Amino acid sequence: MNFVTNYNRKNLMTSNIDFSQEIIFSSSDSATSKKIAKAEEEGKIRKIAPRIYTSNLRDSAEYIIKRHFFNILKWRFPNSVISHRSASELRPTDTGNFFVTSNYTKKIVNLPGITLNVMAGKPALDSDVNLGGIYASSEWRWVLENMQVSRKKGGESKTFPIEQIEDKLEKIIIREGKESINKFRDKARKIALQLDFTEEFEKLNKIISALLNTHNAKVLTTKSAKARATGMPYDAKRVELFEILYDKLKDYYFPERTDRNTSEDSFRMFSFFEAYFSNYIEGTKFVIEDAKKIVDTGIVIPKRIKDSHDILGTFNIVSNSYEMSITPASAEDLSEILKRRHLTMMSARSEEVNAGQFKTQNNRAGNTEFVDYSLVEGTLKQGFKYYAALTDPMAKAIFMMFMVAEVHPFTDGNGRISRIMGNAELFRSGLSRIIVPTVFREDYIMSLKKFTNRREPDAFIRVMDKLQHFSNNIFGSNFDELNDYFRATNAYKEPSEGMLRIIDRSLPDVRLKEI
Repeated sequence: MNFVTNYNRKNLMTSNIDFSQEIIFSSSDSATSKKIAKAEEEGKIRKIAPRIYTSNLRDSAEYIIKRHFFNILKWRFPNSVISHRSASELRPTDTGNFFVTSNYTKKIVNLPGITLNVMAGKPALDSDVNLGGIYASSEWRWVLENMQVSRKKGGESKTFPIEQIEDKLEKIIIREGKESINKFRDKARKIALQLDFTEEFEKLNKIISALLNTHNAKVLTTKSAKARATGMPYDAKRVELFEILYDKLKDYYFPERTDRNTSEDSFRMFSFFEAYFSNYIEGTKFVIEDAKKIVDTGIVIPKRIKDSHDILGTFNIVSNSYEMSITPASAEDLSEILKRRHLTMMSARSEEVNAGQFKTQNNRAGNTEFVDYSLVEGTLKQGFKYYAALTDPMAKAIFMMFMVAEVHPFTDGNGRISRIMGNAELFRSGLSRIIVPTVFREDYIMSLKKFTNRREPDAFIRVMDKLQHFSNNIFGSNFDELNDYFRATNAYKEPSEGMLRIIDRSLPDVRLKEI
């Protein structure tokens, strides 16, 4: 809602009224009143509410009232306080209700599109926000006001649902720490004394204390807040995404693509390409022949020691059939497996990325901010419940890949570790593991982002299904033969240079199919 301040207060007391203004207020001045009456009679202005006129003869009264609502408040209730939920939203609720504290109580229904609920209460405090003629409750005051009991529900209620207050307080803890929430509580205590809000502060204090584990968690209502109170807070929005993905995957049909790399040599060859591409799409780029030498000899390229170890670290995990047959049986298992594999994969960067330990500060990619570091374990624990409830190995693999990538539990290496975790699900079940070729990188990443931002998992599921179809054709122990195969499928190309081609290798027949 716009704050409109361009009307001239002198119009209220003089006859020099400007009828070009969109909003015009009546006046106790008789000369002005006569001019307004004449202008209305001549059709130059029209009445849109008691003592309120407009020169806009086209737009609806409701639209004009909303556009100038704050000026109307200043005129009709000078020095009043926008309070309760309205102080936070600064707009009417979805049912058109707006809440103001003044020196008497009245419900005003003669403003088109808005029900103005005026409540008797304390005047503005020094801590309240001065809007130039009216005030808005400070953050501490409106949170206290929202501790009051309201018999009405939804948009008719002067207070937010308590879940929203809990969520707001929890966000203060997440973003600013316990010290900030304690400062918030101390300030609210002072405001409560000024407002005689003893009961309201006690309610607020119990919620904050429960969130800080110093009071019984029974006073809390949201699952997220209760989890924090029991020492395992989580990212509620990410858990909602996990539930959406679970609902989509639990009845999804996937073709059974059996692992064709049954010999040790072919298993290790697939593992090499898996490690190569998984690092390449994360920015660790090598010529394929150089990467092969690193893996075959264990000797790193002198000028690229850490990059070389990234390839080796990933390969050491995915080429270990025992390690890749391990999947988590509990949330504690999940954390332990993630940390162990991360330590192996990132051993050459141990100090700079705190290898083997969950992140201790937040990370992001572009506009995407991943799960707060303080919520990693709790969010993984909540996600594990959905993972454990799935039965199809491909469904579990897709869920695991998304969950780890979305939580981003480590400082670096999250994409690689997410793919390792998903492929372990497939290998354990005797199904084809998944390789993400360079040429298909953008499709893969964009499908993840689409799910995160739009809550639409279908594209991600389809991409993973296509990638398994592609990867199921990567079998055999002959490097040159498979290298030629990857070239034929455009796998090494950048996304801007070509499209991935699936080549179904059912010798002696070879069939090409573009996706």
